[in-house]
Amino acid sequence: MDLLRFITAGSVDDGKSTLIGRLLYDSKSIMIDQLQAIEKQSKNRQAGEIDLALLTDGLRAEREQGITIDIAYKYFSTPRRKFIIADAPGHIQYTRNMVTGASTADLMIVLIDARNGVVEQTRRHSIIASLLNIPHVIVAINKMDLVDYSPDVFNNIAMDYAEVAKSLGLTDVRYIPISALDGDNIVEKSTNFSWYEGESLLHLLENIEIEKDINHTHSRFPVQYVIRPQTEELHDYRGYAGKIISGIYRKGEKVIVQPSGLESRIRSIEKDGKEVEEAVAPQSVVLHLEDDVDVSRGDLVVKEENPPRLSQQVEVLLCWMDSKPLVNGNKYLLQLNSRRVRCIIKDIEYKMDVNTLMKKFSPDSVELNDVIRATIKTSSPIPYDSYKELRVNGGPVLIDETSFVTVAACMIQ
Repeated sequence: MDLLRFITAGSVDDGKSTLIGRLLYDSKSIMIDQLQAIEKQSKNRQAGEIDLALLTDGLRAEREQGITIDIAYKYFSTPRRKFIIADAPGHIQYTRNMVTGASTADLMIVLIDARNGVVEQTRRHSIIASLLNIPHVIVAINKMDLVDYSPDVFNNIAMDYAEVAKSLGLTDVRYIPISALDGDNIVEKSTNFSWYEGESLLHLLENIEIEKDINHTHSRFPVQYVIRPQTEELHDYRGYAGKIISGIYRKGEKVIVQPSGLESRIRSIEKDGKEVEEAVAPQSVVLHLEDDVDVSRGDLVVKEENPPRLSQQVEVLLCWMDSKPLVNGNKYLLQLNSRRVRCIIKDIEYKMDVNTLMKKFSPDSVELNDVIRATIKTSSPIPYDSYKELRVNGGPVLIDETSFVTVAACMIQ
């Protein structure tokens, strides 16, 4: 059974948390004690209604204000697929939280209030989806019950959003009318939308193709751990453990260890303690090489075809996540998969307005939630790909050297 990670995005009070609560509730993915707890806390319990948003709005401040602040991850599954949902905040001051949740998403659900149509927040979240290269977008036009389930309202909003999607290069976009509060078109198709010929939201989530999103041509295997038991039975055992993030590896194939450039061949591949002939992304395996080459954590095992770039200088688009401002010349740790190196911010080219995509060159300061383009110089070479080409090997993070707090999410250009 495969796994779909998706994020919900939209303006404040568009109903993101209610939508997730409805998905969990109608797909029977809530424990009885959870249900009893939210029934007690529901603001609408006098009217006999359950406030489903409480399933994801976990912080006290969120419940008091009726908004989402932090990212809430929820897990559920159906007979067809497993899901991880990230409920991201809609407010502009929580852009960093939105970027964090969207960075691993396969799909984004953009919620639009049928009464308000496409607003600034909708555009900003769509820009983030475009920057983070999210392959699939579902536009859920919510609160259709408040506009009498009007097909004209739905079609006009879909046409407006299509313009936004075209300008940002979003290709796989689907539209669906829903009412999250009443459960219309969430798990089952609703009779209130007799004019809508598509499927329910859950049906779309279960059937959207994500297999094609995995790159099988650019082979990348970041080494996470070198296994050397050094026991009598396994005296000469040397295995390189990790997760194949893209591509296919086969027994007997020639491989190159980056950044050293050492060459060898795959002697054997272990998966779940058994030897296999080949392994593909996203499997976790142990590789054994024919030669005793120097391989350690952070090295990248690749093939000759479609090699990664290797450099000590990278151009990145980054979202700043720290309350302390970013200053040119600051030093950090850069981590890309399992490789961690020291680095310095060499140049800040421009700051990007995530609402309009306008660029402000040579900015005076970089504050929390700012998106900038910068040049980073590393202390040793890193093997990388551009984020647009291969997301899994082009999205490093910056870490503060003293506090070890993650201060930036980067997209290599």
